[in-house]
Amino acid sequence: MKRILLSFAITTALVGGTALAAAPSATPATALQSPSRMVLENSQRVLSTLETRRAEFTKNRGALRQFVSSEFSRMFDRDYAARQVLGRHARGADDADVKLFADALADNLMQRYGDSLLDFNTRLRVRVKSETALPRGLGVRVSSEMLREGGEPIPVDYLMRQSGGTWKVFDVMVEGVSFVQTFRQQFDAELTHKSIKQVAADLRSGELQADAKR
Repeated sequence: MKRILLSFAITTALVGGTALAAAPSATPATALQSPSRMVLENSQRVLSTLETRRAEFTKNRGALRQFVSSEFSRMFDRDYAARQVLGRHARGADDADVKLFADALADNLMQRYGDSLLDFNTRLRVRVKSETALPRGLGVRVSSEMLREGGEPIPVDYLMRQSGGTWKVFDVMVEGVSFVQTFRQQFDAELTHKSIKQVAADLRSGELQADAKR
C-alpha cells in the first residue's frame, strides 16, 4: 500500500479524498493562498475529476495522462525538485540540463504510474494536521493523514515553497519515504559516470526507469 501511495503522491503531487477536513488558516506573513488549503482543494478537484471522467479515462489513456501531467505541472515545482534529486551532481549544472532531467523524470513517472490512478480508492479522506515553517526560510511543511476505511491513518507530508507567485510542492513524504531521497539514491550511481543530459536521455528512451517503489 505504501508503494502505491508514494507513486500516487509523486505523480500528482497531492493525495486526498472527497470528504476533506478544514485546513489551517493561512500564514499571516503571506497574502498567498494557504499551502494547506491548496493541497486540500487540489486533492478534491483531482479526485472529483477522476470519478466523473473515469469511464472516459479508462477508454482513453492519453486523456488520462494529459490530465495527470497538467495537474503535476500545476502543483509541482519540477525544476527545483530535480535539483534536490540531483543533489551534489546539480552543483554548477546548467539550468537547461536540469530542466531536461526534470522533464524526463516527470514524463517517465507519468508513463509508469499515471494509469494506476484509475485503481485508486477515491473514498479516502484527508486530515491536515499542521503547517510549519521549514528551516532557513525554505518554505513550509504541510503534514496530513490519509484516512481509509478499515486501516490505520497514513501520514503524508508535503514540502512546499513559493514559486511564480504561488505555492508549489517540491517533495512528498509518505510514511517518511521521501520523493527526493528515493530518486537521489536511485540516480546517484548513474550520475557518477554519466552527465545529467545523458541520464535524461536514458529516461526518455526507457533505458532507465524511475522506480518509485524503492
